[in-house]
Amino acid sequence: MRTQVCIIGGGPSGLLLSQLLDRAGIASVVLERQTHDHVLSRIRAGVLEYGSVAMLEQAGVADRVHVEGLPHSGTFLALQNTGFRIDFDALIGKGVMVYGQTEVTHDLYDARDAAGGTVIHRVEGTRPHDLDTASPYVTYALDGAEHRIDCDFVAGCDGFHGPSRQAIPKDVLTEYERVYPFGWLGVLSETPPVSHELIYANHPRGFALASMRNPQLSRYYIQAPVDDPLDRWTDDAFWDELRRRLPHDAAEALVTGPSIEKSIAPLRSYVADPMRWGRLFLVGDAAHIVPPTGAKGLNLAISDVHYLFEALKLHYAQGDDSGIDGYSRTALARVWNAIRFSWWFTTTMHRFPEQTPFDQAIQDAELRHLQTSVSAQRNLAENYVGLPF
Repeated sequence: MRTQVCIIGGGPSGLLLSQLLDRAGIASVVLERQTHDHVLSRIRAGVLEYGSVAMLEQAGVADRVHVEGLPHSGTFLALQNTGFRIDFDALIGKGVMVYGQTEVTHDLYDARDAAGGTVIHRVEGTRPHDLDTASPYVTYALDGAEHRIDCDFVAGCDGFHGPSRQAIPKDVLTEYERVYPFGWLGVLSETPPVSHELIYANHPRGFALASMRNPQLSRYYIQAPVDDPLDRWTDDAFWDELRRRLPHDAAEALVTGPSIEKSIAPLRSYVADPMRWGRLFLVGDAAHIVPPTGAKGLNLAISDVHYLFEALKLHYAQGDDSGIDGYSRTALARVWNAIRFSWWFTTTMHRFPEQTPFDQAIQDAELRHLQTSVSAQRNLAENYVGLPF
């Protein structure tokens, strides 16, 4: 098989890149290790920056976002059960959209199916070859048979554990990592959200977040040891602990119910540099991981897709490789801004095992400063809503 761009990974970033390339007349093939149903079953973040919504509009897949998505013009922060609001509209005139990653993936699958796009599922042993030559190719196995795709470029949208980043020589790749000493215990419940906007809570017992997927589907998190056994956290135990950490008015209004999904996710920051080697480009989690505080994971993947799509479009339309040559530098500049913001937000809102009374007082002072300083609120709003591409 021959194509122009072989995309390894059929999650939202791979599908979005394929959709954009198709609309620009550039051929692509998407290879995905999991089944179609498995990809659509993944529970992920649901906050889209305004730039991410614009990218979905450019790809022609934003109709349902605007009908079913929940526009948010602010968010709440809380310190020891007392909250205050950051007004995005008043501060910067932009907001975010709450719309689940699963729904984004649904929309992209529908668009690729309608366009006759090639997405091959259940592939095994995917491996890129000759990436530092003018003739790269990708091999994979499907139903016991070996296959090969010759291409001009390879886009690694295959997540942290995929083969793309592993294809970059170790003496070329620099990796940066920070592992946080706690996780997020998350519960999904078919209950109305406790607030019309997200609540981020700093409490002596640990962080908590109240969020939502839609008006009847709530997503709640509490900070917990990453190795805590899930069976310790009955639904009643979770709801009781969440109430302790939320602002008093939210705790009193909380509607509880049986959890339909419960898990503990580790938190870490990770960056791989460079994001391009030869004819290979890393996109999304293949190149960087952010803690979920601030919901930057999917949004960073979408900004990577933006830079890569513009680079490939320039290459094929004008024979100009300046975008390709600058892809890693340009993408990483935005990545590090998001890494910095996510690190700051995480360290400000969570309780660390080694935290001293001085450290706790600094957190308290930081949040009180945010409550009273318009310039500090504007800085948070600009980063939360999303810096320009």
